Amino acid sequence: MRQKALLIAAVVFGLLAAYLTYTQLQHERQKLLARTQRIELIKLKTDIAKGETIKDDDIERIVLERFKSQRNPDEILWKNKDLDVIKQVADRTLPAGTVLRYSDLKTEGNRKDGLAGIIAPTTRAISISVDATSSVTSLIEPGDRVDIIGTFRFPEMKGDKSLDVITMTILQSVKVLATGKNMGRRRDLTSGRSSRGYNTITLELTPKEVEMIVFASQKGQLVLSLRSFQETGFEDKLQSVNFRYLEENIEKYNQERKRRYGLGR
Repeated sequence: MRQKALLIAAVVFGLLAAYLTYTQLQHERQKLLARTQRIELIKLKTDIAKGETIKDDDIERIVLERFKSQRNPDEILWKNKDLDVIKQVADRTLPAGTVLRYSDLKTEGNRKDGLAGIIAPTTRAISISVDATSSVTSLIEPGDRVDIIGTFRFPEMKGDKSLDVITMTILQSVKVLATGKNMGRRRDLTSGRSSRGYNTITLELTPKEVEMIVFASQKGQLVLSLRSFQETGFEDKLQSVNFRYLEENIEKYNQERKRRYGLGR
């Protein structure tokens, strides 16, 4: 009987030790994960010869887990591919599978320096003033895409002189060319400029969109909404929000959130 009790105790202590070991390993794993980050970089799908121009079909996105202290400013982020990789010339022969770095490319002489060198043909660059709130706490970076939301005071349609506050999305999926003077290029990253705050954001727009945004910035307050790098779609059913609309739809939106995220019963 005593031997059986000892055996049971040994099994219990063994299970407890295994559980404590597992818990400790999970704790250490979480600590390691907290010091890492997912980085989206650029990998070649095909061989590129020295002097060959890199096209969009030659590259693909690769996601890596890195310690935050291992971030190499020579590595080109996926979101900067249009700015710094497409139509650039290889400085040496690059085999398929290469994770691209700025040092792999001839960045001097094949593209005009400065902001004018990264603006797409038929588009224009325009800067708007931002603060910590309208720039998502200065977390928007060159190469990101944003929606532009405006808040205005409009005369009501009833013909009286009263004013109503209205918020609406003006443009969707607008490319950010620069934040302050940081255009996301290597020289900006190595200088540490990208880590500083800024009070302007430069956007890439068509000439007609420029006119609209200039007018909107003079007549109301603009806020930028940051998009996921994975999102390429547009929202077709948007609304203009005023006090009456907000009051009538608060309950509907909360019910939609409950269904979407499985909250409540």
